[in-house]
Amino acid sequence: MSAPEKGAAQAPAGKGIDVVTFGCRLNTYESEVMRREAESAGLGALQGGAVIFNTCAVTAEAVRQAKQAIRKARRENPSARIIVTGCAAQTEPQNFAAMDEVDLVLGNEEKLKANSYRALPDFGVNDTEKARVNDIFSVRETASHMVDAIEGRARAFVQVQNGCDHRCTFCIIPYGRGNSRSVPMGAVVEQVKRLAGNGYAEIVLSGVDMTSFGADLPGAPKLGKLVKTILRQVPDVKRLRLSSIDSIEADDDLLDAIATEPRLMPHLHLSLQSGDDMILKRMKRRHSRDQSIRFCEDVRKLRPGVVFGADIIAGFPTETEAMFENSEKIVEECGLTHLHVFPFSPREGTPAARMPQVRREVVKARAARLRAAGEAAYRRHLSSLAGTRQSILIERDGLGRTEGFTLAAIDTGAPGEIVEAIITGHDGARLIAAPLAAQAA
Repeated sequence: MSAPEKGAAQAPAGKGIDVVTFGCRLNTYESEVMRREAESAGLGALQGGAVIFNTCAVTAEAVRQAKQAIRKARRENPSARIIVTGCAAQTEPQNFAAMDEVDLVLGNEEKLKANSYRALPDFGVNDTEKARVNDIFSVRETASHMVDAIEGRARAFVQVQNGCDHRCTFCIIPYGRGNSRSVPMGAVVEQVKRLAGNGYAEIVLSGVDMTSFGADLPGAPKLGKLVKTILRQVPDVKRLRLSSIDSIEADDDLLDAIATEPRLMPHLHLSLQSGDDMILKRMKRRHSRDQSIRFCEDVRKLRPGVVFGADIIAGFPTETEAMFENSEKIVEECGLTHLHVFPFSPREGTPAARMPQVRREVVKARAARLRAAGEAAYRRHLSSLAGTRQSILIERDGLGRTEGFTLAAIDTGAPGEIVEAIITGHDGARLIAAPLAAQAA
């Protein structure tokens, strides 16, 4: 499960094409493909323009937020065409088609094709005509959609894989994305070359289950081989970052690249989900608690200073207090600093939705405790960096990210520029950095 972006972009009023993105980094990448294809189809010339919602289905709350944003967009853009796509549209198309505010619902495969947008129906069609969503499991390949830029971002995302062959009991995403499909290595390398040539200092590889990359390609190359090939063939890439990975699938080449390649960023976001072995089994995860801890210990030996983030679910069905405490403890035992906490949300159609549920007030309380543990760990991480030298990629005026993906305030540099700095302190939420030039002066 990819780590979700916080919140969603807001669609401004006006003509043209607005794309509102919810969810994971892969959605961010795909939104740029969608924007290009919709423009090619002529949506920008429509009276009132168009608003496209690229939704997320990872939780019931993500779906609720998408519907709320759609209603707001209709109020603010009464003459715009509203198109809904993404994982929530793929898994429950008729729910979105039934909304009066929505003109067209597209599946995850359809959203990447200009012809889908050319088929925008006239107002007043019935719900069946609105929804154009095919069986995602019939899709066998993932195309290498070329994107020259990611609008408004200092870093660029490159899709290397889509879909998932695993069936975790809590997860609806395979039904939104289909089975695992890999982008051929040559196509990935070519896209990275274009983005690096366009001035992006940092490239982020993304996918739904990225460490399963290559299993469906000739010769079954693994993610580690892809990473090494990119770094060897694209010397202009200053930073290469991985999005969420499944530690149990990390191959030897990937571990070697982490140890030996300074341009591969020392930041790994792990799909842990729980710190308790029984809950992991009931989730149908493929790793144990000890394997997670040992992975983090082993990687730290290979790359001292590596930073770990993780997804953890609070209040999974049947979770007792003792089981939850194991998840609390793993924050410290794995040395996690960037925590994404999900209060368990039953998704219709998943096995976990039929399991004995934990009371909602208990789920919320446990999620709050887990977030507090994550915030405390993050503050300790901030304090540990005082006095260190860091390379900071400027994202926007006054803010950037270290190689370990820690947010830093710095009063110099343009978006996309990498600035060398000394960490002088922190404010509890971000590092305070001073450029080396200022220090020397």
